[in-house]
Amino acid sequence: MIQVTLPDASKRDFPQAVTVAEVAASIGAGLAKAALGGKVDGLLVDTSFLIERDSALAIITAKDAEGLELIRHSTAHLLAYAVKELFPEAQVTIGPVIENGFFYDFSYKRPFTPEDLEAIEMRMTQLAAKDEPVLRRVLPRDEAVAHFKSIGEHYKAEIIASIPAGEDVSLYREGAFEDLCRGPHVPSTGKLKFFKLMKVAGAYWRGDHRNEMLQRIYGTAWASKDDLQQHLTMLEEAEKRDHRKLGKELDLFHIDDHAPGLVFWHPKGWTVWQGVEQYMRRVYQDNGYLEVKGPQVIDKTLWEKTGHWDKYRENMFTTESEKREYALKPMNCPGHILIFKQGIKSYRDLPLRYGEFGQCHRNEPSGGLHGIMRVRGFTQDDGHIFCTEEQILAECVNYTTLLQKVYTDFGFKNIIYKVATRPEKRIGSDESWDKAEHALMESLRASACEFEIAPGDGAFYGPKIEYTLKDALGRQWQCGTMQVDFSMPERLDAEYVGEDGARHRPVMLHRAIVGSLERFIGILIEEHAGALPIWLAPVQVSVLNITDAQADYCREITKTLQNQGLRVHLDLKNEKITYKIREHSMQKVPYLLVVGDKEKDAGAVAVRARGNKDLGVMSLEAFAAQIASDIANKA
Repeated sequence: MIQVTLPDASKRDFPQAVTVAEVAASIGAGLAKAALGGKVDGLLVDTSFLIERDSALAIITAKDAEGLELIRHSTAHLLAYAVKELFPEAQVTIGPVIENGFFYDFSYKRPFTPEDLEAIEMRMTQLAAKDEPVLRRVLPRDEAVAHFKSIGEHYKAEIIASIPAGEDVSLYREGAFEDLCRGPHVPSTGKLKFFKLMKVAGAYWRGDHRNEMLQRIYGTAWASKDDLQQHLTMLEEAEKRDHRKLGKELDLFHIDDHAPGLVFWHPKGWTVWQGVEQYMRRVYQDNGYLEVKGPQVIDKTLWEKTGHWDKYRENMFTTESEKREYALKPMNCPGHILIFKQGIKSYRDLPLRYGEFGQCHRNEPSGGLHGIMRVRGFTQDDGHIFCTEEQILAECVNYTTLLQKVYTDFGFKNIIYKVATRPEKRIGSDESWDKAEHALMESLRASACEFEIAPGDGAFYGPKIEYTLKDALGRQWQCGTMQVDFSMPERLDAEYVGEDGARHRPVMLHRAIVGSLERFIGILIEEHAGALPIWLAPVQVSVLNITDAQADYCREITKTLQNQGLRVHLDLKNEKITYKIREHSMQKVPYLLVVGDKEKDAGAVAVRARGNKDLGVMSLEAFAAQIASDIANKA
């Protein structure tokens, strides 16, 4: 007798081993039809999985997160099936699930075209409509290698050959197509209805630039037609907000092939940068941070001591001088410890908070670069707090409160909190990790923040809180972090004199609020669709004359507002006022002041706000008071 316990704690008895599909059918025809897989004692399995002992079972449907993953995983295989049908000479490689979809890499003699994608997607639809069962079988490794070699799938054979000898591998077949996969999969292709192929990109085999360049086809798949359409609409809106596109249109920055992964900031863009940096500098000053500045190039022996050399060597830019090897710093933390070590520190000096707008360099793969979101040279609002164990909780609580205020000022209200715990490869004792993880979780509880656990995602030297922003389109951006580190002060021999007169190790808290300024500005551009809040806008006011008769008055207005600290652009071009209004509106300037004879004679201005809002005629003093209020309130 086999007893199956369901999520509602009810139990069902079966006289012999039973499949997940059979359990679903015993509950009801509707569930049997909706079942995509099962979760047996926490393990995700196919509906054909045979339950041979007493187990806990949850039936997985499209309403579950795991169900959506099954749909996407199976749709990747459907893509490969369709490609092989249309292009028999193509070889399949790997095809994992990714956020919001999937991809599959192919080796083929020519590039796939947009017309090819349309044909592949149509063939996928036809194959799905056939509702062919997805069947699993298991082969010994060597037999599986021989099988894929026999059908000309050399990449699959290479993947299987890398599996330890003597192990079995699972294969999944749908119709005429069979693929290597651990599974699980949906029970039949008819479960796959709502998908779309998005684009083709290049990808090196096994991510190594020395290998063949493959073709990666990206797709998205969803549980319902509405979900798919909502996602596609979001992508359309995201394309309009793309910071690379807006960066060019608004003349903010550019990336040049002469310096890949590095940013050339134009005057307007640098104004935005300075707005962010100066705001964060005030945050430092108002919250007890001492601003410091470390060197860009540091001897590799320091990175060896901290453990960064072993872990990040391939991503570090290096140089040599007088037979000594150096690295451009990829992060600021070791430099801050060296500053801390200068002079004797007392427990009375703690907590000691250092902050730096530290420029870092990381040798990111060229394929991973993305506008100013992913670059090789970036500046962090980096801070490190040296404190005692007893001070960790209060520092973390205060930091979370500060971070929430900063994000609100930048227009972000929705924050997701995660605690990333110890990874498999780490330094430090389990005791120190226990203390650090406990302190972070307790700090979030004390801040009344609900949080998730991200097992194994901590840094190699300590656990961390990840603060993730959710933007206007529902996308998530991990920006802020707070990390508790017992190990680096030990490795670099940092000490303070305790109340007992003895030497003690400080705890080091690594923290950043916006993280990379480049990336954060990119996020801001996309969040606000280029229409940055008035306090950050590179041009806050444009003054536009209708005829030359108002030119001198417009110059006076401009000078008056500039003397009040506003960023004002004077446009006296000999163009129609409608043209000038449209031009400055396209530049997303928050306020346009239109001046004709009537406004000049009255000593006033006609005010138009961003979004084509006509605020009417007002005195310059009234306008100045309004814009000052907007800026002060971070409107």
